[in-house]
Amino acid sequence: MLFSLLLNFTWSNPECTKYVHSIGLDSFCNVAWNILALDGSNWQRIDLFNFQTDVEGRVVENISKRCGGFLRKLSLRGCIGVGDSSLKTFAQNCRNIEHLNLNGCTKITDSTCYSLSRFCSKLKHLDLTSCVSITNSSLKGISEGCRNLEYLNLSWCDQITKDGIEALVRGCQGLKALLLRGCTQLEDEALKHIQNYCHELVSLNLQSCSRITDEGVVQICRGCNQLQALCLSGCGNLTDASLTALALNCPRLQILEAARCSHLTDAGFTLLARNCHDLEKMDLEECILITDSTLIQLSVHCPNLQALSLSHCELITDDGILHLSNSTCGHERLRVLELDNCLLITDVALEHLENCQGLERLELYDCQQVTRAGIKRMRAQLPHVKVHAYFAPVTPPTAVGGSGQRLCRCCVIL
Repeated sequence: MLFSLLLNFTWSNPECTKYVHSIGLDSFCNVAWNILALDGSNWQRIDLFNFQTDVEGRVVENISKRCGGFLRKLSLRGCIGVGDSSLKTFAQNCRNIEHLNLNGCTKITDSTCYSLSRFCSKLKHLDLTSCVSITNSSLKGISEGCRNLEYLNLSWCDQITKDGIEALVRGCQGLKALLLRGCTQLEDEALKHIQNYCHELVSLNLQSCSRITDEGVVQICRGCNQLQALCLSGCGNLTDASLTALALNCPRLQILEAARCSHLTDAGFTLLARNCHDLEKMDLEECILITDSTLIQLSVHCPNLQALSLSHCELITDDGILHLSNSTCGHERLRVLELDNCLLITDVALEHLENCQGLERLELYDCQQVTRAGIKRMRAQLPHVKVHAYFAPVTPPTAVGGSGQRLCRCCVIL
């Protein structure tokens, strides 16, 4: 667009036209491109992910010097050659940066966060995923200098503790999204600090924060009732008390991930479904206590459900799938259904799913009673759906003891 404007301006100017004729059009185009390329105002958003293996600190320094205050968004995701020194230069030169992705920049330490705190007060979005040298000191610095922060990803920064979270939320009370996956030192007290200060929070990820209990989740729900997305996967201590708190305090909830929370039951999900009607995505993998009763409640009360994972929920049967497929969400919304290792599911469930005209993906790994013929019949009615299934071969018979074939639990030949 800018190149086109420059050419149009040139042809409308008699003196410029003479210049073009004198040096030739090809040479002029090269000159024009260089002018545009070297103008920092044309580079407000830069993503270097595709060049991550080649990006070193000097590249970032040169970009920062060229773009200066024009740069608003920079992604250095996966650029492992970038360290504190170059990011200090960047922070000094690009003080209007609002969106910075440092995911996987494993060389950086607290020093980078000090630099951002000192020079980048307009920062709104910061991704520090897998920056494993980051400590509580970084969060203290960010809270003092980056008070406009709305999104912070600290996933797998496993040195972070409740003290760092307290410092962060005291200064960044406008946080809307906080991702803490794999921050394994966090306990309920950290969630209490979030409850006290982050009342605008809409997305919280606590995946694999295994020390969290119902007490912490209850506190979050009471203080952050604008929540729309919550990930509790791998928080194995949780019970229905957490689902009750969500149901009573967070009616806008759209996404709940609770994989491997094996103490959750139909009672908790019943209350949740009856109060959170906006649910769109649920990951209930390995919630091994739930039955068709949960599916019945979701079918009745959650018409917007688009993605549902029930993998390893071995009590789910064809009857539960019947209720789901006959519901409003089944007819109009459901796009993804995961049923891996649901041992009671048969070809009858696939017949029910023919009602789900919007279904795009169906997972059936190790559903031992589902057959190739059943899948073929369903796909004849839903040709657009992608079905992932695995039909394992017979386990070779042992040489000793008995002459019949021996099959492992997950390798029944269909």
